[in-house]
Amino acid sequence: MTASAVGRRGRRPGRPDTRAAILAAARGRFASAGFGGTTIRAIAADAGVDAALVHHYFGSKDDLFVAALELPVDPRAVMAERVIGTSGGNAEGAGERLLRAFLSVWDDPEVQPGLLAIVRRVMEPGGDKLISEGFLPVVLVPLGEALGIDHPEQRMPLVASQVIGLILVRYLVRLEPVASWDHERLVTAYAPTLQRYFTGPLPA
Repeated sequence: MTASAVGRRGRRPGRPDTRAAILAAARGRFASAGFGGTTIRAIAADAGVDAALVHHYFGSKDDLFVAALELPVDPRAVMAERVIGTSGGNAEGAGERLLRAFLSVWDDPEVQPGLLAIVRRVMEPGGDKLISEGFLPVVLVPLGEALGIDHPEQRMPLVASQVIGLILVRYLVRLEPVASWDHERLVTAYAPTLQRYFTGPLPA
């Protein structure tokens, strides 16, 4: 299976204008209030629809958050298949598995433009909450919990710091030699640090 085929999100049928209104309202709410401070009822009110319609089109608030990001792949599906699924929920080797999954998606030429657009949106005013109060609790902390690590609320922000740094250096700034290294060299350089964040001692 190619990277671009993993985690493609199916969409429930619905009127395009209604879906677009809900997604626009969700993006605005998540960016201004964060994930925890956003409710389906508030999004529905902003979109001028009933809350039940939001659930009908998008399911849970987690699902709506991922849909609102308009990512070309669902990161939860990628993590489930490539980081959790191949390990039986074992955190050993998670750093390398996560990095290989990340690189396979980000280096897919069909997927990368959409991901870069999301990163640029995050860098706009208010976009920080999409990471700190959205992506982290919806995608990364559940990944840590599924792997059975201790203190995922502390460890997964450390994992995020390494991954976000790699995104900026390799794909936005294109700083050499990181921008042109192949996957094996990147795994050699980054996977041990990621693994330490997953399973190593935490600062006292």
